[in-house]
Amino acid sequence: MRIALSQLTTGPDPAKNLLLVEEWTRRAADAGARVVVFPEASMACFGTPLAPLAEPLDGPWADGVRRIARETGTVVVAGMFTPADGGRVANTLIATGPGVEASYDKIHLYDAFGFRESDTVAAGRGPVLIDVDGVRMGLATCYDIRFPELFRAHADAGAAAVLLAASWGAGPGKAEQWELLARARALDATVWLAAVGQADPGTGAGPGSAPTGIGHSLVAGPDGTVRHALGAEPGLLLADLGVDEVDEVRRRISVLANRRPEVWVRG
Repeated sequence: MRIALSQLTTGPDPAKNLLLVEEWTRRAADAGARVVVFPEASMACFGTPLAPLAEPLDGPWADGVRRIARETGTVVVAGMFTPADGGRVANTLIATGPGVEASYDKIHLYDAFGFRESDTVAAGRGPVLIDVDGVRMGLATCYDIRFPELFRAHADAGAAAVLLAASWGAGPGKAEQWELLARARALDATVWLAAVGQADPGTGAGPGSAPTGIGHSLVAGPDGTVRHALGAEPGLLLADLGVDEVDEVRRRISVLANRRPEVWVRG
């Protein structure tokens, strides 16, 4: 299956960002992509007040993504913000296209490195997977990448790949952590890991400590090796994911089959 990772830089205006989603989806579709994955906060960049711009999944921004997916015949995955209780929002991935309609709310909130996502964002409650042309794929967002349990849950549910959207924070060692974590999560669950981030907006840091992206989107194989990668600047990454390779790697590296969860359960 051919997928595309759209490493772009979004701004604070959802309407302008939707035009970017349309432009990049059409480029990906012209290159033969079946699935097009956009970063976290594609609707509006971090550092923007989120509650005033949040929209429900049947609102105009999500409907715009649906129209783009329908017109291009692709499945589009993109980060947006939906209303939540208490004046907060959910950090949501919409996944939509022929035969697919799903959404995932980010489970693990980024209360780290001086940023407190939980002040304005409510946590999601469980994993979400989609099926595209018989291939099952899990959905994940940014800080989720530090928690291997989610990726193993995807694998246990039959996923051959995980699509991860991010707006990674800049800082010493953060680019190295991003690659290390992506490779580790692919190997932990023996899945393809397609991780797309916001491109570096130029300074490497946004308003205050808001994580506005460093680029370096990548695809790691189920053996944990990097197969494709971008730099810091905007770019479109195309990758063909071999589902048969997942089965082959799982026969050789049997970390899922060899787990002993009973050892860690205490009465």
